Amino acid sequence: MDRKRYCFALDLKDDPEIIERYIAHHRSVAPEIIRSITDADIQVMDIYQTGNRLFMIMEVGEDFSFERKAQMDNENPKVQEWESLMGTLQQSLPWAKPGEKWVLMDQIFHL
Repeated sequence: MDRKRYCFALDLKDDPEIIERYIAHHRSVAPEIIRSITDADIQVMDIYQTGNRLFMIMEVGEDFSFERKAQMDNENPKVQEWESLMGTLQQSLPWAKPGEKWVLMDQIFHL
């Protein structure tokens, strides 16, 4: 089974306390949030951090779609609560579209 990979970038507010709070929240993600990810056919999700910059790598199955994931998230109060909390710690990249948090990255090299 082939997986499709997507990579995203996002910044946190450039404050060591905020960065540590973000990391701490991701050490104990609620089961409902994990389930919302796996139910959307996201099979792998990794977030990496350097300074206040975050990189997220997602590998998804055949049933994944961004539209379906967005609809599922909009209908899930627990996800809305999580996104609201994370939004207090994050800041959009300067080139992000209005309201866009995680920006999809373009692959420019593959070996």
